[in-house]
Amino acid sequence: MTTIQELFVSIAGTNPVVHGLVGGLVIAFLNMLGALLILVWRNPSKRSLDGLLGFAAGVMLAASFTSLILPGIEAAGGNPVPVLVGFLIGVFVLDQADLWIPHVHILVTGKTRVDAPETEKKMASVILFIVAITIHNMPEGLAVGVGFGSGDLNTAIPLMLAIGIQNIPEGLAVSIAAVNAGLRNTTYATLAGIRAGIVEIPLAIFGAWAIQYAEALLPYAMGFAAGAMLFVISDEIVPETHANGNERIATFGTMVGVVVMLYLDVTLG
Repeated sequence: MTTIQELFVSIAGTNPVVHGLVGGLVIAFLNMLGALLILVWRNPSKRSLDGLLGFAAGVMLAASFTSLILPGIEAAGGNPVPVLVGFLIGVFVLDQADLWIPHVHILVTGKTRVDAPETEKKMASVILFIVAITIHNMPEGLAVGVGFGSGDLNTAIPLMLAIGIQNIPEGLAVSIAAVNAGLRNTTYATLAGIRAGIVEIPLAIFGAWAIQYAEALLPYAMGFAAGAMLFVISDEIVPETHANGNERIATFGTMVGVVVMLYLDVTLG
């Protein structure tokens, strides 16, 4: 066991559910840190934000494979079917959720989808904002909980750090989205960003707890979390970062995010 893993166990003990709680607190704290950045970096350029979100996408992309899909297949004894089933369910659930709320990019850019139904356009922007970002963050909290619930700290700790790191630019983006949704008070926008990340804590606990009582679900749960995360990347983050003429900086950000996650996975795993 590495020094970092020993330190983690000395702080959190050996209960996987408690590990899930600690993991949820860590990623929520880093989300809060990102949300608080708007207090000192009140008007980041769109180019900077697209680069940071590209970085977040890269981290999530690599983590989906190194910390969820591949360990899930290993947990299933080398059988990829349970992971693929969970993956498809995760994609389906996020796709259906997307039909009930506007895309996150509406709230980031202030634009309205042309194909949005009239009832959707009339809904309060702030309510839409809270629902959209909450659904966006759910797979991340669940992924961390499932990782710790598996009992494999070699996988869970890099995944926690990866999602936590990408939560920093994401938290900042949430605060900016809150301002664009009509929450002009910067402090209140920051609080909205913090609230959006808090949902990750109970989901991390739930993911770790559920796996303890239904170990056979582990490959399915890992596949579900990976599918949901990849759906968010493809459906929300990539289109948003490539919609403002900043494709190059967003792509470089994604490449850096992949490198960071792979480095974390190798050095900590």
